[in-house]
Amino acid sequence: MDWDKLKIFHTVAEAGSFTNASTILNLSQSAISRQIQSLEQDLKIHLFERHARGLVLTNNGEYLYKTANEVISKLKDVEATLGDEKDKINGKLTVTTVVSFGTTWLTPRIQEFMSLYPEIEIDLIFDDKELDLSTRQADIGIFMRRPKQLNYIQKKLIDLHYHIYGSTKYLEKSGHPKKISDLNKHKFITYGRGAPSPVFNPDWALKLGSKDNKKRKPIMKVNSVYGLLLAVQSGVGLAALPDYITVNVPNIIKVLPEIEGPLTETHFVYPQSLKNVGKVKAFRNFLFSKVSEWKF
Repeated sequence: MDWDKLKIFHTVAEAGSFTNASTILNLSQSAISRQIQSLEQDLKIHLFERHARGLVLTNNGEYLYKTANEVISKLKDVEATLGDEKDKINGKLTVTTVVSFGTTWLTPRIQEFMSLYPEIEIDLIFDDKELDLSTRQADIGIFMRRPKQLNYIQKKLIDLHYHIYGSTKYLEKSGHPKKISDLNKHKFITYGRGAPSPVFNPDWALKLGSKDNKKRKPIMKVNSVYGLLLAVQSGVGLAALPDYITVNVPNIIKVLPEIEGPLTETHFVYPQSLKNVGKVKAFRNFLFSKVSEWKF
C-alpha cells in the first residue's frame, strides 16, 4: 500500500471534503481526487460515497481510516520520543481548549511562555468540541470536564465560577434585580445548539426564581461563551458567564452576586506517551504557575 496515498486519504477523511483537504495539504483538488481513485483501484474497494454536502466513508473506508489513525498516532508518538531527547525542550507543541478560555485567558499568557522557551513552536487550537488526544489531534488539552479515557494523564487545573451578568445600559433601562424573583421580569440569553456546551449546566440561570423549576424562554441563544459576553455587552439581556471572561470588560455588572452557578472543573490533560516529554512538562509547570497567580 502506498504510504503517500494513505496519508492523503487520512487527511481527506478527517477534513470531510476535497476542498478542505486541498487547503490542508496544499494540493489541488484534482490531484487529491486522482490519488484517492488510485488508492481505491489498488485496494479494489470504494472508500467514499460522494454527496452534495461532502464525503462519507464507506464501511471499508471507515475500517481503513481507523487503521491509518492508529498507525499515524503511533508514528507521532515515536517522533516525539525520538525527537525530544527527554531533557531537550524544543519542537512543536499543540494545545487545545474551548474558545472562550483560550482567547481571553490563555492567549495573553502565551508570549511569556514563548519568551521562556523560544525553541518551542506553539500551535493553539480553540474549539468547543474536545479534540482526540489519543490520535494526536493535539498534545495537550485544557478540558472543561474530566475526560473518560484511561490512557490520559490528567490533573485538575482550576474551578471556574459562574454568575449572572448584565450591561449597565440594559440594567439602567430594565432595572437592577434585587432578589431572585426579580429575574422573571428580565430578558435572558443562553447557550445555544451546536457544539457541546463547555458549561456543565448551561440553563441553570433560566430556572432561578421561576415557578415549579420551569425554564424561562430565552430571548436569544448563542453557541459560544464569548458570543454570550458580546451579546450581554450590547444590552440584549442577562446571561450566565464565567467570571474569568468578564475581568476588565467595561460596562457589565454582576447581577445578584451572592447567587453562583455550578462550578466547572477544568483539567490539564495529555496522553501517557508524552509523560516524560520536556516541552509538555515545561508547559504544564508554566500553566500551573500562572493559575496560582490568578484569582478565579
